[in-house]
Amino acid sequence: MARRPLPRILSKDSAQIARTQIARSRELARTAADSATDVLHPLITVTRGLRRLASAGRRRWADTPKDRRGPLLFLVASVALAVTLVPYGPLLAVIALMAAAGWHGRDRTPPAPEGPDDSQAERLQSLYEALVPYFSTPEDPAPLYAHGGEWEKAVPAHEFDDAGRITHLVIRYPAYFPDGEHDARARIEQLLTAKSGRGREYRFAWDEEGNQLTMGVLPPLPADIPAQHFVTAPGETVLGFTDPSEVQRTLPLSYGEERIDVPPVVWRTGVRSTEPHLLAMGHPGTGTSTLLRSIALQALQYGDALIVDGGGTGEYACLTGRDGVLAVECALPGAMASLEWAAQETERRLIAINLARQAGDPPPADARRALWILVDRPSVFTHLAAADGRKDPQALLQVPLRHGRAANVTVVVAEQFDGVEALGDAVRQHTRARVVLGPATPRQVEAVLGAPPHTTPLGHVPPGRGYARLGAGPVHRLQVPRTPDPYDDATSDADRQAVLELLPARPTAVGAEHAAPANPTDLTKPAVPAEAAVAESP
Repeated sequence: MARRPLPRILSKDSAQIARTQIARSRELARTAADSATDVLHPLITVTRGLRRLASAGRRRWADTPKDRRGPLLFLVASVALAVTLVPYGPLLAVIALMAAAGWHGRDRTPPAPEGPDDSQAERLQSLYEALVPYFSTPEDPAPLYAHGGEWEKAVPAHEFDDAGRITHLVIRYPAYFPDGEHDARARIEQLLTAKSGRGREYRFAWDEEGNQLTMGVLPPLPADIPAQHFVTAPGETVLGFTDPSEVQRTLPLSYGEERIDVPPVVWRTGVRSTEPHLLAMGHPGTGTSTLLRSIALQALQYGDALIVDGGGTGEYACLTGRDGVLAVECALPGAMASLEWAAQETERRLIAINLARQAGDPPPADARRALWILVDRPSVFTHLAAADGRKDPQALLQVPLRHGRAANVTVVVAEQFDGVEALGDAVRQHTRARVVLGPATPRQVEAVLGAPPHTTPLGHVPPGRGYARLGAGPVHRLQVPRTPDPYDDATSDADRQAVLELLPARPTAVGAEHAAPANPTDLTKPAVPAEAAVAESP
């Protein structure tokens, strides 16, 4: 029996060619449909008119009383007989019927206005007058912006929504405007935001070569996508979701009773990652703990996790005693012991990988399995350690941060803006993946991400809403999937069930006996110290 050939996996180039061919086919089909509509437009109009005339006749017949229908039929028959006896009568009747059908079948939709109405024109004129002080100088012999001038010359394109607010705007500005200066741009963007309506996010695109500024309104990101299993490869973590124009990838997700494709912000970790560690910043209640919970649920599918909670609010109690969760520490002694073990485990992995490479063997399995160190609010432990005369716990993160990529160890740190000064130099230098959640000023976003946001930040945003930047890449809008604490009373039943379904199972008593070796100081095995071990409940 002949073997069926296996399907060939499309490469990046072949996939691009396939998408181009599909787009070209769609364009040809659309062009053919438009051409056919133009050719058949008279026939479509006459058919529509005949249908309307027939409907009018049926309504007339239904409205006629029964005692008058006989005379009406006699009158119609008399007219038909007269038309038949008149020379060229049938031909003239058909021509008259077609003319009436064409008249009644015409498109009665009122044409759209070519320009803005009076209120829209007044809004554009007000916007033009507000830009005059910024885009004009007394030395300009032919100013594009002048008091009492015409806005049509400075605004080549504009769009409004149903409420009369601006949704798209293209503005021309003079060549001498310093569009390369951040402060000058910020003044124009702030003015346009105030004049176009607050409470919305705007994207500004500056064309320095063409001296044009394009402003567009961005739709809000979906904030009610629940936590679920994402279709990702090992080493890929979904931080959240962004705009479709920002990334070239989508994920199929369950959104209520529907299946939708959403563009994700995927963070790649591992040996070949250029951004092996992540730092998340935000104010209280902005979703940094939700982000760490979402990352932990994804990390436990392919690796182990060590969680250190400086907030002490029990945000990660649902992970205690689960498969792959090495420890969940909320006290300073346990946090110190766990982070010290993490540093020793990183060194052990480096030694094991180096010996395997020297022998020409693959790295051992316990060194290839990913280890995640999730630290929430380390500044709290820094203050407690200083008051107790102990070593700063962040100093124990230097080894995992410096050598974690080679040892397949990933560090995720979440901190609030009020504790940013307490972050150590190692955390600042080695966390190249950055996330800012919650309402923040453009300067705060730029200080964390290293680049200003490309949109105007809002004053009130849902939890988990912010910006993300991976290394030296672009700044993306971000919405973290809804991953609340399932043990919180304020969590809805649907969200609680969604998170509980993602939690790993609790190990049995036999499995727990073999989970940790008898000698925790033996660096040949990945062990959690006794002080950092978590009591497992059956």
